[in-house]
Amino acid sequence: MNIKTWKKIALKKLHKIDNFQLDIDILLSYVLKKKRSWILCFEEHVLDEKKIFFLNKLIERRLHHEPISYLIHKKEFYSLNFFISKRVLIPRPESEILVDLSLKKIPLSGDILDLGTGCGNIAISIAYYNRNCNVTGIDYQEEIIDLARYNSRKLYVKNINFFCSNWFTNLSNKKYNLIVSNPPYLSEKEYFSSKKNIFFEPVTSLFSKKDGFSDIIHIIKNAKNYLKNKGWLLIEHGWKQKKIVQDLFKKNFYIHIKTYKDLNKLNRMTVGQIIL
Repeated sequence: MNIKTWKKIALKKLHKIDNFQLDIDILLSYVLKKKRSWILCFEEHVLDEKKIFFLNKLIERRLHHEPISYLIHKKEFYSLNFFISKRVLIPRPESEILVDLSLKKIPLSGDILDLGTGCGNIAISIAYYNRNCNVTGIDYQEEIIDLARYNSRKLYVKNINFFCSNWFTNLSNKKYNLIVSNPPYLSEKEYFSSKKNIFFEPVTSLFSKKDGFSDIIHIIKNAKNYLKNKGWLLIEHGWKQKKIVQDLFKKNFYIHIKTYKDLNKLNRMTVGQIIL
């Protein structure tokens, strides 16, 4: 069976899935280790039985709405390619704004902490584009930290380190110029009413108690103890959470509080500064 014939079969199976034509080309590119342009030009290329079997398995998983990023173990973020697994949240385009803001707040050098680093996409992107800063990324499982370290090595980023900590639990007395985080912020109701594909992602990266605010409250309350004078806290949150998040910043004595919109013009990132 050649690529053209297999694609016709796959198209019939996936036609109800969003972006199914692109997904098929991505899966072919992943299995054949060829660029998409090559796939489109050489549709007469004959597929061997092992590759057909592998491709069919991936199609079945995609039919059950498993995200394409988990199927190919890769996701682009801030123009960098990250290896991912089901242990971590899939990087979202809107989170790139956290990187933009971090780079603007620390234009020269400084110490930066990324809470809940996941695959390391935010921490590594900051360190990659500002080689003069020192970035630390933490998460609660060693397997996640190993994944982040792998991505930093793959992207040749050396001004970064990772270690295991459940939020602030294992941190030393070191203070940072900036703390950034994309914590879990979905309420139980929001989680169970969300799209099917989020159920493939780790629930601990998405759902938070107290109507989605438990982790946000913990971070805002404790981050000020780890910030240097004039240090900044940057948090991603749900688009309906702006007022409560801003109130939490004010209650904990942050100043210069501002909320930024994401690519869809929704309130998504709030920042605040600590003056000691």
